[in-house]
Amino acid sequence: MLIPLILISIFFVNSYFINPLTSGAPPYAVADNPPDLGSDAYAFLSGWERPEGPTKVALQVGHWKSNEAPEEQKRLRGNTGASGGGKSEWEVNLRIAEGTAELLKEKGIEVEILPTTIPPEYFADVFVSIHADGSLDTSKSGYKAAAPRRDMTGNADDLLKLVEEEYEKATGLLKDPNVTRNMRGYYAFGWWRYDHAVHPMTTSIILETGFISSPQDRELIVDKPEIAAKGLTEGVLKYLASENLI
Repeated sequence: MLIPLILISIFFVNSYFINPLTSGAPPYAVADNPPDLGSDAYAFLSGWERPEGPTKVALQVGHWKSNEAPEEQKRLRGNTGASGGGKSEWEVNLRIAEGTAELLKEKGIEVEILPTTIPPEYFADVFVSIHADGSLDTSKSGYKAAAPRRDMTGNADDLLKLVEEEYEKATGLLKDPNVTRNMRGYYAFGWWRYDHAVHPMTTSIILETGFISSPQDRELIVDKPEIAAKGLTEGVLKYLASENLI
């Protein structure tokens, strides 16, 4: 009886609390590093102008439909993210994305919700990849966000600052300073490596909305996703206003 009980316990902990191997942003690859600034990789951006059209915000649901990742990003397949409280990370991310989209649309903003796969050379005025963090230490709590390691727009840090300010204000969560290289080297930012990535002139960030492994954070991001959505929305709106895009 002892061995079956141990196996059942391991399954319960893994499925109910956290799968530590798939938490947060998908795994980092060395090739996701940006190219050397001395190369001519950026020549095509000379004289770039924003395409005509309404202001658009893209909200990516981290780990959603990961099995549909293209061949060039096949390492993402099967990566379902963290889990906790009986929820998979992608479910939590989707509800926050949907709530944020609804609030932005009320302000007349065009919004697109994206899965794991990014359309080739995708452009939006703002791109936010939404995730939830995880840890075997259930006392770990807080949100964190990051801009791309190489930001060609020059605006990602401004977007990051405003989203952090408004998200913290709305949720009451403290900022976790432990930003990982997985976040700053997030695959969706890697336009130099992938066809399925955001255009280099898309102002982008990645947001870890809280720890799905934390009972405290789950009360917010699982039970009250509308609060997380409000904080993210306010940050995005303030950024768009600062760029005269609304």
